[in-house]
Amino acid sequence: MICPNFVDHLVFRVADFERTERFYSALLGRPLKEEDYLMYMVGDTRLFFTRSAESQQGKYEKEKIGLNHIAFGVRTPKELQTIQAQLGGSGISHSGIKLWQDGVTEYIWLDDPDGMRIEFWLRPR
Repeated sequence: MICPNFVDHLVFRVADFERTERFYSALLGRPLKEEDYLMYMVGDTRLFFTRSAESQQGKYEKEKIGLNHIAFGVRTPKELQTIQAQLGGSGISHSGIKLWQDGVTEYIWLDDPDGMRIEFWLRPR
């Protein structure tokens, strides 16, 4: 059996293209910007954000069927601390560094402008 080696890309539909660009650029740097999408690189994975033709009915609910959250991995506590400082410096509301229920793993969570949950997850090698 052949199994994939990586996630090539993820595509997200968003309500406000410009608001999404401001938010994700603060997290991930400059995107490749085309007329109908934004693309950010996270390692070898491409994240695409496109405009939704439909308005969202109510608040995004991560516990319903669909995407619960996306977790970006970091390798050191210092990287996680730097991300915490970047988020604060950009005025982005976040959880601060938390401990997962295992009592060992550190992470930060936040919600994007459309309410989608994002985590920065510490996973040392």
